[in-house]
Amino acid sequence: MENGIIQQIDYLLKQLFLGTPLYKWALALIVFLLFLLFRKLFTVIVLGIIRKFVSRTKTTLDDKLLKVIINPVRFLFIVFGLWFAINILGAEDEILNHFIKSLFIITVFWMIYNAVIIFQTNFYTFAEKFGKDLSKELGNFFIKSAKIFIFILGLVAVLQEWGIDVTAFIASLGLGGLAFALAAKDTVANLFGGLTILADKSLKIGDWIKVGSVEGIVEDLGIRTTKIRTFEKSLITVPNSYIANNPIENFSRRNNRRIKMTIGLVYDTPGDVVKKIVEDIRNMLHEHPRISKDLITLVFFDKFGDSSLDIFIYTFTDTANWTEYMAIKEDVNLKIIEIVEKNGSAFAYPSQSIYIEKVPEKLVFYDPDREN
Repeated sequence: MENGIIQQIDYLLKQLFLGTPLYKWALALIVFLLFLLFRKLFTVIVLGIIRKFVSRTKTTLDDKLLKVIINPVRFLFIVFGLWFAINILGAEDEILNHFIKSLFIITVFWMIYNAVIIFQTNFYTFAEKFGKDLSKELGNFFIKSAKIFIFILGLVAVLQEWGIDVTAFIASLGLGGLAFALAAKDTVANLFGGLTILADKSLKIGDWIKVGSVEGIVEDLGIRTTKIRTFEKSLITVPNSYIANNPIENFSRRNNRRIKMTIGLVYDTPGDVVKKIVEDIRNMLHEHPRISKDLITLVFFDKFGDSSLDIFIYTFTDTANWTEYMAIKEDVNLKIIEIVEKNGSAFAYPSQSIYIEKVPEKLVFYDPDREN
């Protein structure tokens, strides 16, 4: 009976599936699962020991290198498992060989890509040599450029593995290549626009700027676009070529904010009172602790308005911060109200006075309902 069962199992395992005996499929599956088990043991035991060792060293370089290789090495167990399983199945197919080799290439470039991410602080340190003000923007530019370069290089290596001559392929595009170049024209313009922005140091992340109709805080300065967060909390992506070719108003680069206003006094205010109000406002601004003493301050009786005597006020605060500016402006406004009221005058509002030179002695009113 036992021999019969063995014979049946032997017969079953020798059955073919996709031209390969079932026992080879079973053996290939077992080998692949063993590599998954080795991967788990490597992660828990070997990497655990390595982590403890590198954590005791004084340098952080080994910690970073471990982060660079840990996931790609774990992925290699899957690649080797597939490779051994394919060999067991006897599927020595050219496509499968290219596929396995492509996975090895991807793993190598994965490590290089991780190195860019893990060592990005070094990119920022290198960028500081070109200026601390733009170290973050230049660092981001270097990192993104390196990522794109590694991705393109890895893609070319994989294509070469599959027998695709990239150089010949690009050269054979002909009109298609010309169309591609024309389509990429804007991308190239945006790339050089980003380089121009960095070279001019016209803005950096965190600046409050206005370009055309777009106004807000710069959140990201990329290779192709710049992201601006508006005060309505919308995120606007602006092409770098547009920023490079348009005037940039950078509010964060100024140290002061302007107060400019015209106040109107009622017309029955005597001339000497108007003069006293002007002098009091001028003295108040000169003595105000938050009004800039280095910039011009103007207070003058400006003109005879339609319904008021207009006083022109022009000065600057000592800060560009919006909240502080509004608090200073409020304080100045309240002090102007006190000065006007203290001098016995009042603020005018639009009004008209009608003077009738002579009233008729007898007024005749037309009544349409009255009988003739």
